Amino acid sequence: MSIFGTRRARAVVVALAAGSLALTGCGNNSGSDSKDKAKTKEDAAKQATAVTYGDAAASTGPAKEIPGAKPGGTIEILQTDDFSHLDPAQSYVSDARILGRLIHRGLTQYDEAADGSLKVVGDIATDSGKTTDGGKTWTYTLKSGVKDANGNEITSADVRHTIERLYAPFVTDGPIYLQTWLSGEGTTYRKALPDGPYKGKHLPDTVLETPDAKTVIFKFKEPQADLPQALAMTGYSIVPAKGDTKEKYDTAPVAVGPYKVADFKPGKSMKLVKNTNWDPKTDSVRHQYVDGFEVTFNQDDEAQTKQILADRGEAKNAIQLTGTVATTQVRNVVTNAEAKKRTIQGYQPYVWQLNFNLDRMKDKKVRDAIAIAMPSANVYQPDGGAYGGEVATGLLAPTLPGFEKDYDPFGKAKKPGGDIEKAKKMIEEAGAKGKKVVYAYANSPKRQQQSVVIENALTKIGLDVQKKEIDNATWYEQVGKVNNGLDLYMTGWGQDWASASTVIPPLFDGKQLQDGSSVYSHINDPKVNAEIARIKKLTDPAEAQKGWTALHHDIVERINPAAPLYFTRALYIHGSNVGGARYSTDLSSVDVTRLFIKK
Repeated sequence: MSIFGTRRARAVVVALAAGSLALTGCGNNSGSDSKDKAKTKEDAAKQATAVTYGDAAASTGPAKEIPGAKPGGTIEILQTDDFSHLDPAQSYVSDARILGRLIHRGLTQYDEAADGSLKVVGDIATDSGKTTDGGKTWTYTLKSGVKDANGNEITSADVRHTIERLYAPFVTDGPIYLQTWLSGEGTTYRKALPDGPYKGKHLPDTVLETPDAKTVIFKFKEPQADLPQALAMTGYSIVPAKGDTKEKYDTAPVAVGPYKVADFKPGKSMKLVKNTNWDPKTDSVRHQYVDGFEVTFNQDDEAQTKQILADRGEAKNAIQLTGTVATTQVRNVVTNAEAKKRTIQGYQPYVWQLNFNLDRMKDKKVRDAIAIAMPSANVYQPDGGAYGGEVATGLLAPTLPGFEKDYDPFGKAKKPGGDIEKAKKMIEEAGAKGKKVVYAYANSPKRQQQSVVIENALTKIGLDVQKKEIDNATWYEQVGKVNNGLDLYMTGWGQDWASASTVIPPLFDGKQLQDGSSVYSHINDPKVNAEIARIKKLTDPAEAQKGWTALHHDIVERINPAAPLYFTRALYIHGSNVGGARYSTDLSSVDVTRLFIKK
């Protein structure tokens, strides 16, 4: 999944002096000294364990009570920017995914234990799914009593409608695992139902069968053992047929989860209230303790942290959702015993990378030079310092099985600040000195500060940098266009579940390249495409993991479509009156399903 463009808009004062970059406050307040207790790669490795699949008993509500939880009150959410999408079919970035846990429901969902381990359970389905032929056919039975916010009971017709609308041309930004498994690789799946369900046509029973109101049967040509995990994604949450307004659904969805959108002023605020048609007896993973959530936008990480750290008034009931403790405030937080008790932290599955648009950046020597020059250790300083990241040595995160801690083709471990002299020489050898490159960045405070670091390195190695600032709220939509007119741009990507199959194909399968896809580098290499197709058919997880590891090496070393920058970790703070707060390894954020107001 993509990281929202503003997901960590940490502010830091930047000063340029004598051609160098000084990050004011990082030395005194980033929490990066010997007492640093930031999460490590060892913590990340715990997230690489395989999930388990739950039965009907594990899927039966209500959810286990949270110790000390009380009903009532309102949680205040301080958020930098608007949510990228409210339509689940368009939701493939972290902010929409977290919000989706409150307002949407799917066939399956994750039940997360206190130690962060995950079990897939039935959400609106009675269990995580049943298969008798190795994963080619999956059958789901729907729970009784699951209703949308309008009081309509969810049936198999709604599930069919939800899946078929994914084929509609207006749906461009969500996941495509299910569509391709059902109807063909790359973008060819759209041919199966070009207009979605809106002109009376449907997927055949040979692919998707709904024999009665309670039964949904998926039929695949190849085994899909990960279907229960895919269906847990926000992107496959239910869109009730009677409430579907097509494109307009993106601003006014019909809730099936415990909360619904009562008021939404784009760019300003959002109010969530209880969905009175949500029945806790049908839900084994969510709670409805608070009366609602008040979301205030235009609050960068600096503002969020200062307000919540002060812990006065409404800030006592406040949380950060996709924002985190600002770099300049880290030490103020971690050295304050009372404030430290109000923090949670985790190692996230994301890798930030500087994409090369391969349609325009055709010289591999230039790409390699840029990768070698990137001062990764400086790039992540505005993103929380040692509590926000660490140098990435490849394009696969430490949270994935088989992560290679010693794999470092660009020498980042030895030179985390980049090797400017080596890169400069490579640029000269390539005859690219003075080459103009269009470098795009988002207009959030953090990305603006990072852009100075990156521009400085690019300039030092001899490139002529043409900077282009893009609205943070639409960042991924803009860079996700095939004809985006850009050369270099940062994106973050994290696994959808603990497998490289949710990283390499979405990012590097050229057959998936289209507007809205996550093939940000525009890579379309026949060898890579063919190897992706081969590995996806492997049924032995160990063999598949070996295949993904080897392919990762080939992509990075032979092609180099993106320069690895940093792995991510996060530190959050919440108000003293917020109860139930913990880090979710599934959401890579605060677990919003268990929050309550203490008094």
